This record gives sequence, structure tokens and C-alpha cells, in this order.
Amino acid sequence: MKTDQEIAQRKAEIGRIGIAADHGGFEMKQALVSSLQTAGYKVVDFGAYALVMEDDYPDFIVPLAKAVAGGEIARGIAICGTGVGACIAANKVPGVRAALITDSFSAHQGVEDDDMNVICLGGRVIGQALSRDLTMSFLDARFKESERFKRRLKKVEELENKKYDLLDIIY
Repeated sequence: MKTDQEIAQRKAEIGRIGIAADHGGFEMKQALVSSLQTAGYKVVDFGAYALVMEDDYPDFIVPLAKAVAGGEIARGIAICGTGVGACIAANKVPGVRAALITDSFSAHQGVEDDDMNVICLGGRVIGQALSRDLTMSFLDARFKESERFKRRLKKVEELENKKYDLLDIIY
């Protein structure tokens, strides 16, 4: 069990976190914002700000992802109905390492080994209590920074920066 001082230090290290959701994750986002603020986190809400059934997840997830990639926020929480669309959209932004998370091990291991900086959740797939547990595990984790993990991330960055021609895509 962590001491209050250790928890406060971790919150200070993380800084601001961002959250975004479409209509499929709106209720979960609202509950998470409240839980995170109560726990003392600084939360930047990228919307949706009202439940609009016709909204589109990229309109909220992409600005969140850009803020993570640009260093405006340390980590992001992206929510849609299944989490799949949010994950796809977030990963289109270079510098974002987003994953759809449904279990506690992946929530922290994704940060520790892969430097995951956006957690994607399914508002219609997992419950509120699990979403809070997964988010807290994600926020509490630290990248291990061992040489093998850095080497792997460098290869991922090279993929992000590479321009593919048609032959690369076909073969």
C-alpha cells in the first residue's frame, strides 16, 4: 500500500491528464472526471460536454491525442462505446501510444514496457468500477526505461516517421 506522500508525489510527477469521450463513453467520462478530481488529479476535459447521440469520436479523441503528443498533458483517457474507435483514432497521431485496455495487468504493463500514454476504454463494455481501477493502474504506472524497451519504442517511432510507397503497402 502506498503512503499518502507517495501518492501525492506521483500526481505531481504526472501533471495534467486529459480525458475525452463521444456519446458511447459520455457517462463513463463524467464518472471518471469526478473520481479523478476527487483523488486530486488535474483533469483537462476534451469533451463531449453534452450527451449528443450523433457525435463522432474523432472530434474529441484527436484533440486529446494531439495534446498528449504535444506534451500539453501527460497522459490521456479516451472513451467510446467499445474503445476500439477511440484507440484507432488516437493511434493516428504520431507520438501517441494508445491501447484498448480491459484488464489490470495490461493497464500498468502497457506503461511499464511500452510507454503507453493513452488508455482507451469501452463505455458500453466495462463497468464504472473497473474503468476507475484500470485508469488508476494506468496513472500509477511508470515506464521502466530499460534498454530493450527503449530499443523497441525507437523502432515504433521509425515506423511512424517512415513514408510508405504503394509497393511497401502491397508487399
